[in-house]
Amino acid sequence: MFDLADLAVPIIAAPMAGGPSTPDLVVSVGEAGGLGFLAGGYKTPEALADQIRDVRARTDGPFGVNLFVPQQNSYNVAAVEEYRERLREAARRYGIELPPIRERDDDWFEAKVDLLVTQRVPAVSLTFGLPPVETVRRLGDSGCTVIATVTTSAEASAAVDAGVGALCVQGPAGGGHRGTFRVEDEPETTPLPELVDEIIASCSLPVVAAGGIGDGARIAELLAHGAAAVQLGTAFLRSPESGAKAAHKDALVDPRFTRTVVTRAFSGRPARGLANEFIATHGEDAPAAYPQVHHLTSPVRAAAAANGAPDDMALWAGTAYRTASADPAAVVLRRLWDEAVAHGASRN
Repeated sequence: MFDLADLAVPIIAAPMAGGPSTPDLVVSVGEAGGLGFLAGGYKTPEALADQIRDVRARTDGPFGVNLFVPQQNSYNVAAVEEYRERLREAARRYGIELPPIRERDDDWFEAKVDLLVTQRVPAVSLTFGLPPVETVRRLGDSGCTVIATVTTSAEASAAVDAGVGALCVQGPAGGGHRGTFRVEDEPETTPLPELVDEIIASCSLPVVAAGGIGDGARIAELLAHGAAAVQLGTAFLRSPESGAKAAHKDALVDPRFTRTVVTRAFSGRPARGLANEFIATHGEDAPAAYPQVHHLTSPVRAAAAANGAPDDMALWAGTAYRTASADPAAVVLRRLWDEAVAHGASRN
């Protein structure tokens, strides 16, 4: 079974759904000594299977796959319908129609679990909550190391009780979605080092520290706090192996985009991205409804990306986004680890 302690370099390339996490990125990071993750969210089981085959055809090293746990939340139907009406102007800009409101979407979760069990993927991370204990057990029995994404001590405790093998502790500065267990929860703001301390003090599982990490000094700090590894996403977004849209990559260095904010505007869940016009227009109105809002805004985001219009895109990014470089992923990883070692980092 895969063990975080076996990594030559304790750096994980975060799973970034929607395109950035490609097999190229996974292979490059793994060959450089870290751990790459495929993002299973929003993919069909068939598409995910193709990516797993692609990775395995090119490397014998370990890798991971992330899954979104299906949401069981109730949502305010009227609020979502009202939000759909407010999005019509954005849709008209691109000559598209908004889809009907999708009541449920399990993201093919059970079929993807079956796939990962059959494929015996070395590491499987879970985001947006926990599946039934039996699902965690099935994955573990097949040889997968199950990593639960948690944002609070209470979530960490629940994950331990569910029988996972490790925790990805996600702090408030990270880009993209915060992995809160409930859609309606507002993310806590405890700084990542303190959150790592708090969770390590209450459980004995290996901890991966994630969120807003952009340099070696921060990596060294988090390893000194007891993390077994660190997870970075934004740091790899501009690499040639990243599948992020060109407009997204460019926005990370565009002086017009000066800060990140947490918003529900694009998906209904709290997520951190570059502040743009879409967020300014719709951020205050977005209901806590995932995946309903995600599906409503999806065609607008896709059309904006196709037209190179970053002000209508979800430009997910952590607070250290200005440190992201366009160098190959392996170069980024090795540079970060060399910086971390220079700041006193060592394996725990």
